[in-house]
This record gives sequence, C-alpha cells and structure tokens, in this order.
Amino acid sequence: MRKDITIPFLLLVNGLFAQKENLDMTMMAKIRDEGINHSQVMDIVFNLTDANGPRLMESPGYFKAANWAKSKLSSWGLENASLEAWGNWGKGWELEKYYLAQTSPYYKPLTGFPKTFSKGTDGLVHASVILLEAKDSAGFTAYEGQLKDKMIMIKRSDTGSTFGLLPDITRYGDSDLLKLAAFDPKAPVPASKEAESFQAAAHFLAQVKKFAIREGAQGILTTSTRNVDGTVFVQNGIPYNSEMIPTLNDISVGYEDFMMMQRLLQHGIPVSVDLDLRTKIYPDEQRGFNVIAEIPGTDKKLKEQLVMIGGHLDSWQGSTGATDNAAGSAVMLEVIRILKTVGVKPRRTIRIALWGGEETGLHGSKNYVKNHFTDTVTKKYNAAGDKLSVYLNLDNGTGKIRGIYLQGNAAAGPIFEQWFEPFHDLGATTLTLKNTGGTDHLSFDAIGLPAFQFIQDPMDYGSRTHHSNMDSYDHLSSEDLKQAATIIAAFVYDAAQREEKMPRK
Repeated sequence: MRKDITIPFLLLVNGLFAQKENLDMTMMAKIRDEGINHSQVMDIVFNLTDANGPRLMESPGYFKAANWAKSKLSSWGLENASLEAWGNWGKGWELEKYYLAQTSPYYKPLTGFPKTFSKGTDGLVHASVILLEAKDSAGFTAYEGQLKDKMIMIKRSDTGSTFGLLPDITRYGDSDLLKLAAFDPKAPVPASKEAESFQAAAHFLAQVKKFAIREGAQGILTTSTRNVDGTVFVQNGIPYNSEMIPTLNDISVGYEDFMMMQRLLQHGIPVSVDLDLRTKIYPDEQRGFNVIAEIPGTDKKLKEQLVMIGGHLDSWQGSTGATDNAAGSAVMLEVIRILKTVGVKPRRTIRIALWGGEETGLHGSKNYVKNHFTDTVTKKYNAAGDKLSVYLNLDNGTGKIRGIYLQGNAAAGPIFEQWFEPFHDLGATTLTLKNTGGTDHLSFDAIGLPAFQFIQDPMDYGSRTHHSNMDSYDHLSSEDLKQAATIIAAFVYDAAQREEKMPRK
C-alpha cells in the first residue's frame, strides 16, 4: 500500500523522470542507527521546554533557550554559532503572577490564562462581571457608564453539545495520504467560511476592547468552543506592532467556566471575580534574533553552496511550547548532532537556523531571507540566494514524518521519492504538490528558493496543544521525534552530497 501512495504524484509530473540519486547506503545505515538507537532528542527538547519555560519572543525564556542552543551547537563543533540580529522586533512581555477565581455567587477557581501584553492589575482586584449582549458597535450605547472597573464577557450563542465526538489524537491513514498524493494544484479552492467568520469575530472583539478601555473596564474574559476539558488556547492580546504597548487585561478562560458565568448572569444572579495579574515589559533590547550555526563544506567547487534546515524557536506563553515548536527546533538540533556524530564531511555547507518571531508573522525567517538572499530590485533571490540548494523546515507538532509538501515544485518530487525509499518502513512515503502555509519555509519560497515543510501526523496538535496551555513536554512522542530527526538527517546529507543543487520551480 505504501508504494501505491506515490503513484498519483508520478502521474502528475507529466513524464518527468529524475536521474538516479547516488545514495550512500552505508551512511544511511549509520544515520539510522544513531538517530533511532542513540537519540538525544528528548534531552534536547527538555532543555528547550521544562528547563527554560515559555519562549515568548523577546522574553527571558526566549533568550535562555537561544543561548543554550547556541552553546550546544558550539560544543558539537559547529562554526559561526551566534545569535544573529535581523532588525527591530519590539518590546518583550512576561507573566510574573496570575490568579483568577469566581467569588460570587460562590467561590470557584477558574481555568484560564492571560493573553500577551495584558497590562496587569495593581495587586488583587475584586470585579463584578458584565455580560455584553451587543451584536455590533451600535449596541455599545446601552452599556455606556456601566463598565468602569468591571470584567466584561461577550454573550455567546453556541453550545458545547458536540464535545467529545472526535478523538484528540489522530494519525494519517492510507486514504488520507492518497488524497494528498493525488492533489491537483489546478483544482479550484473553495472559499473558507470558517476564516471569514473568524475574521469577523476578531474585528468585533477589537471593537469591544476599544470600548472597554474607553469606559475604564478592568478587563475582558474570552473563550471559544475549543477551550474545553481544561485546555485553553491563548496567544496575543493585541495585534503585533512596533510599540507593543500593554493594554486591557484579556483572559482566555475555559468554555465550561465561561458558559456557567453566562448562564448565571442571564438568570439575574450577580457574578464577581478576583483577579491578581502581574506582568513585566522588557523595553531595552528590541532587536530580533535567530540562532545560526554551520558545518562548513569541504568540496572546493560546492562548499560555498548551502543546505539549510530550521524551525522556529519562539513560542506562546500558555505553556512551554513543546509541540510548537520546541519539537521542530529539537529535531533540527538532533539532526546536526547525528551528522557530527557519524562524522559527516559535507560537500556543501550545512547551516541550521532557529527562527525568532515566527508566531507573529515569520519575522525571523523573512528578515533573514531579506538580509541575505533577496535582490532589492527584483524581489527574487540574489547571487547569494542562488547558492542555496534547499531549505527544509519542521513545524507541525510532534507527529512523525509521513512525506513532504512540494510547494508546487514537481521537479523536486522524483528526487525526494528516492531519498524516502530507505525509510518507507518508518512510514514516510508521500509526496504531494500541495502547498502548506503558516511557517518559515514560506519566506524562502516567496522569492523562488526551494523550501519545503514535511508532512507530519496530526496527533493532538490541532485539538489540544497548538497555542494552548497543554503544549508541554508530556504531549511529545519520543519515537516520532526520533523518526523525524533520522529522516531529516539523511535528507540533509543527500542534499549536501549530490552533484546538482535542488531544482527551482
């Protein structure tokens, strides 16, 4: 069944036949043995998560993790290990203390987590809760003069009747992989009603918060139907901007707690809460940094060319950012460790990059590509960019690699197909012409450079961990991370040794 998965892709490349790749099977065996049987990936990811805490961009946790990674790369013998500045990012924010509980009509601890750049309180505050039933800004007039020092909730009309109907953890089945392999890039893409609804809700929330600030409210309690069973999804309290000024306290709370308070208020029963929130701003260092290091190439003709790998190092603040994206960063660090341990002497230079600022718009990778690889006139790659053979990215959680997204680069498909062959028994077989978005390979792809993200099993990434308080070490799969590091290490070796650069689109 696994071999069949690649057939639709081969039919899509219109008779394109790749040359036979010269795979070093002895080196493949060494990489596999080191990656599977002597892995250090879980120790690496521990140091990026539990040992450092959240890695919110420009926070102490980010710099602790970045400096640890730089030191580790240097200890493995990499050259030019550094925290490379790429331009201005803005101020840092850190949570120092937090407590939230319902105090009337009875005491109850509330599940929740503050969003970034909430300004905090002056010690413990006691606030009544107001249910805002407006559907648009015109409805705000009914609440003028009533919100000072209050906590606000926006009335919800949904219900939780579908909770528990879908499994939290999933893996791709053969039918799922066949659909990916058969993807037709020319097929029309239907408009996303979910995206439109999300944008409308975000716009209305922004209007409510402006009104609440104007009226002197203490803060706002928000939720979604995903915030169930103790999981709270939490990220930015304000849109990214260069000033990053703290503003209204915005607490993402559990759906069950939110709806309980809503029902009480709808029945005329007053609700009040206690909130103690202390935050800290870091205004001094506002430059953004990536962690960069490299294994120099050894071939006189090819050593100036690059094979790059990466994943983003920054995380959100609700947990320690284990699956998003300490997993990807740890795998790429383990790739480097594997290659150094087995004694690889690459023909091309291998460079690792752990990106900052991904969560607010791919800032680290975009600026790196802009600073190093972009022609300022054409906006395509320059002479330095032409020396990049390929960039490989990992940023879709803890799930094992099942294949690779080709980003429409059909010519790369037959090459990757051969590179995957030694790892079919590990479940990695699928090639798809489909694009995938939302992470740092897009910064390279945007100027025409070959850049790819691997297909990974979903696991509980979407249901539990992505941007939530559950994104912790205990949601990582060690066997999957070992598999991913092993395969990527082999791909990096193959890319560094082959005679030609990877084909452009």
